[in-house]
Amino acid sequence: MATRDKNIWLLLLFICAGLVIGGLLGQLAGQVDWLSWLSYGQSFGVEEPFVLDLNVIKITFALVVNINIASIIGMAIALFLYRKI
Repeated sequence: MATRDKNIWLLLLFICAGLVIGGLLGQLAGQVDWLSWLSYGQSFGVEEPFVLDLNVIKITFALVVNINIASIIGMAIALFLYRKI
């Protein structure tokens, strides 16, 4: 059971790393003319923050996901590398 949990955490780590590295490369590729298609993407989520004020504590919540072509490619590479390990 412990090895299955370890593999799930490792998979999540690989996916997150692939998305972050791919997103960074997508932003950098947007500045190059012939690679600008890698930066094409969508943004979705809650952009206006939701504020819960309880007079003692104030909680602010906002979540925006920016995904582009390079981050999808990065995630696919991360899944491929995970399967090889």
